Amino acid sequence: MAESTFLHELLRVAAARWPAAPALTHGSQTLNYAQLDAAVTAFAAGLMQQQLPRAGRVGIYLEKRVETVVASFGAPAAGGVFVPMNPLLKPEQVGFIARDCGVCVLVTSPERLALLAPVLAECPALTHVVTTELSARPPGWPAGVALHSWADWCAAPATPGHRVIDTDIVAILYTSGSTGRPKGVVLSHRNMVTGAKSVASYLGNHPDDTLLAALPLSFDAGFSQLTTAFHSGARVVLLNYLLPRDVLKVMERERVTGLTAVPPLYIQLSQLAWPEAIGQHLRYFANTGGRMPRETLQALRQRVPQASPFLMYGLTEAFRSTYLPPEEVDRRPDSIGRAIPNAEILVLREDGSECGPDEPGELVHRGALVGLGYWGDAEKTAERYKPLPPALAGREAALQLPEFAVFSGDTVRRDAEGFLYFIGRRDEMIKTSGYRVSPTEVEEVLYATQRVGECVAFGVDHAALGQAIQVIATAPDGSAQLDTAALLADCRQRMPAYMVPAGVAPAAGPLPRNPNGKIDRKLLATQWVERNT
Repeated sequence: MAESTFLHELLRVAAARWPAAPALTHGSQTLNYAQLDAAVTAFAAGLMQQQLPRAGRVGIYLEKRVETVVASFGAPAAGGVFVPMNPLLKPEQVGFIARDCGVCVLVTSPERLALLAPVLAECPALTHVVTTELSARPPGWPAGVALHSWADWCAAPATPGHRVIDTDIVAILYTSGSTGRPKGVVLSHRNMVTGAKSVASYLGNHPDDTLLAALPLSFDAGFSQLTTAFHSGARVVLLNYLLPRDVLKVMERERVTGLTAVPPLYIQLSQLAWPEAIGQHLRYFANTGGRMPRETLQALRQRVPQASPFLMYGLTEAFRSTYLPPEEVDRRPDSIGRAIPNAEILVLREDGSECGPDEPGELVHRGALVGLGYWGDAEKTAERYKPLPPALAGREAALQLPEFAVFSGDTVRRDAEGFLYFIGRRDEMIKTSGYRVSPTEVEEVLYATQRVGECVAFGVDHAALGQAIQVIATAPDGSAQLDTAALLADCRQRMPAYMVPAGVAPAAGPLPRNPNGKIDRKLLATQWVERNT
């Protein structure tokens, strides 16, 4: 049986192997692999009928639904590039992304189209808009942009897509940021397919799995739920949840075997009572997007003791980098593990040489998962994607082609046994009293006191200290009724003096998230400074 080389082939190969197996569930609707592959082929035919150029960008601005998945795989099947847009984004942000990468086809819903109409005229490359249901043109519709219903678009005769190779562009994922404009990370077919195979191998995904897609599909870890499932013949359940309790209800109803989420969601889930039935089928839960507080991990393991915890680290620029095997969690719960299959992780000094055991250095990722750069931004690409020094990783100076690796900007250390530990992002490290303090290290201690529900730490300018450590936190029940005196007393007991926060500001939860579901540290820090200066 053929193996997948291209992103859309993950579905095509699965449809050949397991045509009648359930592939995708949304609400009461479930498509099997043959039906899902046919829908992808039909959407790609619509793109070819409208003469989508090779590597033409197809923007997708939808909540999680069947059409979102079909368009995400249909664009590559036509030889195009899919550009997922987080459904939480505002029209102005969608317009920026569409202009930045030259989206020529946009897929959205009639409800979202009405909000988008004012910005579409500012997207000169846009020629076609496809809506999930028949829609009238909103007022101010730009000339030269055709409007199609999904049903009409997918009725085109089957047409082969453009010829592509595995190093061609398949996706542009825009990273979120509370300051500055987002950056479009360019990924290839090879990046995504290799990542699917690598992650599925260590998670042990198989055709009997049911994976819950709770994260945004515009987030690399969120889209990974689709690729790992389709590579393995598993089923994906799409969920646009409003409350953490919705996640538990769907996990019970759909008999979910694999859950991947970010720490803020796990913190909320750990504070709820779990239906006993979840523990009868959940095989693993995986963490990404930041360090899992130890107390949260312990609470989750108490609720589903038979489920294996996978603690993972990754960055959009290289998809996924490390994971900690479940059998190591008790021995080293603070570790981000070792490199995933078919990747190598280096810890380098600023001069490019390798660090010794337990010596802090920059995490550098090399291998098939390294992305292609930032769309239209050679300067930022050169800052993050750099040639690997020839003396490293067995490379010889005589090799003709340089190898580019992702220099993450994250500071880590590797212990004598080869396990990695996250210290902090270089641009978030707090310099106070001559010490470099990681905000995540401060947050870890705050969570350990069990006096906070959610928290964030950051540095603010201070005349004597250089920077002072400021914290914003909610009470365990999510309110602003935080006992700051008791919390600071615990901090003094648990932290060296230079790490004790100079101030704690109570807040009502939940704390704001960025579009990927992480607590928005930069936004909270900016707001705090604006209010207090």
